[in-house]
Amino acid sequence: MSSGIRKAAVKGRFYPKECSKVKVSFKQFNRKFDAIPIAKEIQSIIPRAVIVPHAGYIYSGFTTNFAYRFLKQAKAKRIIVIGPSHHHYFQGISGSYYETYETPCGNLEIDSPYLFALAKKFKLMFQPQAHEKEHSTEVQMPFIKHYFPHNKVIELIYGDTAAQTLANLITALLDNKDNVIVISSDLSHFHSLEEAKRYDDNCLRAVANLDIKALQKGCKACGLIGIQAMILAAKQLKLSSKLLDYRTSADASGDSSSVVGYMSAMFY
Repeated sequence: MSSGIRKAAVKGRFYPKECSKVKVSFKQFNRKFDAIPIAKEIQSIIPRAVIVPHAGYIYSGFTTNFAYRFLKQAKAKRIIVIGPSHHHYFQGISGSYYETYETPCGNLEIDSPYLFALAKKFKLMFQPQAHEKEHSTEVQMPFIKHYFPHNKVIELIYGDTAAQTLANLITALLDNKDNVIVISSDLSHFHSLEEAKRYDDNCLRAVANLDIKALQKGCKACGLIGIQAMILAAKQLKLSSKLLDYRTSADASGDSSSVVGYMSAMFY
């Protein structure tokens, strides 16, 4: 097991490395969010879990922030961030066995005792190489530091694992009212805008309707296992779902020839 700090590996690339610039980003996202008319019945929803993207903030930050604006209403003590491994192949689910997690605006405390208990019950491992450079989980931490500055976190990264295995873990985590879950996933990658929207529509319908079969029709999310697992857990726990925002990298870049899709959603 490790100790010390889980260092921020992608600050300055996926998001600003200076706290002041991170805060400017959040102000811009929230100014845009506040200009959107949102029905009162939706505003009052308190999520138990969200799905958010994990690209650079200039591309997916607004979509991610959209979900955190709702998640901040949860009276959680602990935020569990779950994302796919992009750089290291392994089988199973790995927990981040560090003491704190570095962000530009200050470190977050990792709930190590809780993680040890989870590891024993669900046979979680520690794959240091899976955590050292992983952006899918790291880009969430500045949001958590902003909206939940005093909460403890747990970072879980999954490799080659069955969706049902991860769903069992998510279900157990959400049985504890002190927990909320952040599922990290982008959607399709590097298709034309028209193709991307066709593939992404399968993902969106699956989440909106809690329909696993819709995913099988061509959802090309990079965190597909996480999305599948969240849908399975939501059905088990009788949670409802609500899509929040969808866009592609073309909205920021203007390039529609090769885009990445982004979605945020909440479960309540």
